[in-house]
Amino acid sequence: MTADLALMPAWQLAKLYKARKASPVEAVKAAIARIEAFNPKLNAFQHLDPDGALRAARASEKRWKKGGKRLSDIDGVPLTIKDMVLTKGLPTRMGSLATDENGPWTVEAPVAQRLREAGTVLLGKTTSPEYGWKGVTDSRLFGATHNPWKIGHTPGGSSGGGVAAEAVGMGSLAVGTDGAGSVRIPCSFTGLFGLKPTQARVPLFPPSAQGTLSHIGPMTRTVRDAAMMMNVMARPDSRDPYGRPDDAEDYLKGFDKGVKGLRIAYSPNLGFIERERIDRDVAVAVEAATKVFKTLGAKVVEDSPDLQGLDPRAILNAHWQSNVAVLFKGYAPDKQALMDPGLVKAAEVGANLGQETVVTAIHQRQQLGVIMNAFMAKYDLLLTPTMPMTAFEVNQNAAWGGDGVDIGWTPFTLTFNLTRQPAATIPCGLDRDGLPIGLQIVGGHARDALVLRAAAAYERVRPIHAPPMAHQI
Repeated sequence: MTADLALMPAWQLAKLYKARKASPVEAVKAAIARIEAFNPKLNAFQHLDPDGALRAARASEKRWKKGGKRLSDIDGVPLTIKDMVLTKGLPTRMGSLATDENGPWTVEAPVAQRLREAGTVLLGKTTSPEYGWKGVTDSRLFGATHNPWKIGHTPGGSSGGGVAAEAVGMGSLAVGTDGAGSVRIPCSFTGLFGLKPTQARVPLFPPSAQGTLSHIGPMTRTVRDAAMMMNVMARPDSRDPYGRPDDAEDYLKGFDKGVKGLRIAYSPNLGFIERERIDRDVAVAVEAATKVFKTLGAKVVEDSPDLQGLDPRAILNAHWQSNVAVLFKGYAPDKQALMDPGLVKAAEVGANLGQETVVTAIHQRQQLGVIMNAFMAKYDLLLTPTMPMTAFEVNQNAAWGGDGVDIGWTPFTLTFNLTRQPAATIPCGLDRDGLPIGLQIVGGHARDALVLRAAAAYERVRPIHAPPMAHQI
C-alpha cells in the first residue's frame, strides 16, 4: 500500500485517511522514498524539509483520527511549492545566485499560508530558472531539471521542478507560477494537469516583477485535485489589490456536470500562429481531442478570434523585457554579475525598448482583452494546443534554438496571460518520441470552475497517465 500512496491522487488519499486505511505519515514517507530514488536523476528540488514534513504529517494524522477535525479536504496531502513563492521558514532563492542564502525567511505568501492552514504537508521547494525569466528550468544556482518522460529533456518551465517531482510521486500536489505559460508549459511537457486561474483569483504577494502578467496555479495528476486546491488557494487576501474581496466560489460545485450543450470554439492557431510552427503530432493530437468533446455532447466549431493585426507575442515581449530590465536594475553591479547571461540580455533589450514601444504594448494589451472578451461572449470555452511543440533537450533557453529573450515560442499560453483569462492544460496524447502533448482549455473571465468541469469531463474518458519512470521503484 505504501508504495502506491505516492502516485494516488489527493482526493483518493483523503478517502483513505477518512476510512483509516492509510495515514498522512505513510503518504509522506512514500513521497520521501521517491525523492530519494528519483531526485538525484531529475534535480527537481532546491530545498527539502523531510523532518518538518513528518512533523506536519503526524499532526494531520491526529486530526484525521479524531474524526471531523481535519482542516480541509486536502489535510495531510504531500505538497511542493515553487522557489518563486515566499514560504516562511524555508529558503526562497528565486533560482538566483544574487539572492541571499541566509534569508531571513520570515514572510509567507498568501498561497503558502492558505495551504498550510489547510493542513497540507510541505515537502520542500522546487526548482525554477532565475526569477522565472524563461520557459525551461535551469539556473546557475541549481543546475538543470530533467523531464521524467525522458532524461536529458527539459520539463519546461518556469515551474519545471514542481512537475518533475509530481509526475513521479515526489509529492501529490504542486504550486506553480505562470507569467507567460509557466504552469501550462511544464504540465504540457510532462503530461500533467495545470490551471492558470483568472488573474488575481489566487492572491499574489509580494507583487511579481512581471506585474499582472503573473498568476499562481495548481499543478496536479487529476483535475479534481486541482479543484480541491483552488478551494483552498483561491480565497481573498488584502495583500493582492486586484482580487475580489467576496470570492468564495466552490470549484467542486457542478464539477461532474460534463460538457453537454456547451458551445466550444476550436482554434488550431489562434488566428495568428504560423501553421508550420506547430508540430504535426501536436496538431493531430489536439484535433483528435476536440472530437472527444463532440462525443460528450458539446457543440464544437472551428473558429479563431480576429486579432485585428495584433500579435500577442510582440505585446508580451515588450512587457516581459521591460519588466526584466527594471528587476535587473534593482541589483548592485556585483550581484548583476552573478545572473544568468540570458536574463542579462533580456534586461538590456528591455532597457532599450523606449517609452513609445512599452506604452503602445500596454494599450494593445487592453485592445486584445476587449477582442477576446467579445470572442468568448459567443462561446463557453475555447480549445487550442497548449504548446506548438513537445519537450526539447535541456540547457536550451527556448525552442527552435532561441535565446529566450524572445518568448514568442509559447504563443498559445502567453496570449491568456495578457488577457488574464483562466486557461488549463490537460494531456491529450504522445508524440512520435513518446513525449506528452497538451490540450489548452480556455474560459471567459472568472469561469475557472467551468474550465475545470470541462477538463474533468475529458479526463473521465482520457485518463492522465504517469511516465514509465514513475513505476520503476
